[in-house]
Amino acid sequence: MGDALLSVLEAQMQRRRDDGLYRQRSVVDGKQGPELVVDGRRLLAFCSNDYLGLAADPRLVEAAQRGLTRYGVGSGAAHLVSGHSAAHHALEEELAEFTGRERALLFSTGYMANLGVVAALLGRGDQVFGDRLNHASLIDGGLLSRARFHRYAHADMAALASLLPECDGRKLVVTDGVFSMDGDVAPLSQLVSVCGDNDAWLMVDDAHGIGVLGPGGGGSVAEAGLSQHEVPVLMGTLGKALGSAGAFVAGSQVLIETLIQFARPYIYTTAMPPAMAEATRASLRICREEEWRRERLQGLVARFRHGAQRMGLQLGESRTPIQPILLGDSRRALSWSDELRRQGILVTAIRPPTVPDGAARLRVTLSAAHTAAQVDTLLEVLGEVASGEGA
Repeated sequence: MGDALLSVLEAQMQRRRDDGLYRQRSVVDGKQGPELVVDGRRLLAFCSNDYLGLAADPRLVEAAQRGLTRYGVGSGAAHLVSGHSAAHHALEEELAEFTGRERALLFSTGYMANLGVVAALLGRGDQVFGDRLNHASLIDGGLLSRARFHRYAHADMAALASLLPECDGRKLVVTDGVFSMDGDVAPLSQLVSVCGDNDAWLMVDDAHGIGVLGPGGGGSVAEAGLSQHEVPVLMGTLGKALGSAGAFVAGSQVLIETLIQFARPYIYTTAMPPAMAEATRASLRICREEEWRRERLQGLVARFRHGAQRMGLQLGESRTPIQPILLGDSRRALSWSDELRRQGILVTAIRPPTVPDGAARLRVTLSAAHTAAQVDTLLEVLGEVASGEGA
């Protein structure tokens, strides 16, 4: 029986390889930054979500070290047992103020936050509506909630508006704020209007917007000028632009109390290390105060898009640090990624099921830690790869 199972698994893995969908890990040594040592070789990297260049900032390191001295390494328990430290509590209060919400609640990961929120708010007989390009965690949250799950065409407000009136029970619309593989921003103001017309709640996963968009890095919801009343459920992650780890949900007093009582990934998970919360408090202050990081990032995005479009590369409609080069075929995307790596540049090939069939791409991501010269190097090598393919 065991040998038969192993044979089935090996055949499944071989199909992955044949389809150009097999995934492999690389080993990174050292701190995050524009240059990484990957499998023993130094590469210029354009595939990190460290958008503000804070992951290795000495101020975060110092804050974490102070936290280690005060709290030790582990939190010891779940938040509801004995793991909710003064560092966690202070960070939640600062995140609530940062987002303009009454309260915030920490989760160990964004994936767990999304699973916990949807299942805590909905059950059998309820309805959840998700953009077709939402992150996997929102899709899984909808499926696991036992509510009826509906998916509408990407950013298609007419499609969503046609679905909502036909449904009974509680209705929750879930969307990425910035879509993680395309880099475009959800039509949040229109979503608020559609939800308001149909007595539906709106939840925004702003994992890739927090720190990058809006006044002080408040995210896509802040950029759109939307209140807690209009977007009652806001999720953000701490391991991307803020450079640390974990996630949070922000909203009303009653929302947060509901999650504390019913969100299973919160109740039954050991709290993040308090030292990580201290590092995040430092990154939050830097994010708000150092506007130059967002200004520099936008300049690099414009520089990259101008150069890529001049050489005829097909880009997505993105004004964020996520800049997909659309290649279509998975093997083609892998070939481009491999050639870039051979020439000293790390850009990951994104293939199904992460993106739809026929939508494979290189997902270029930019950071405020990159220089203009490094972006120019990327463009030069991309030009060589594109020319070589046409030869």
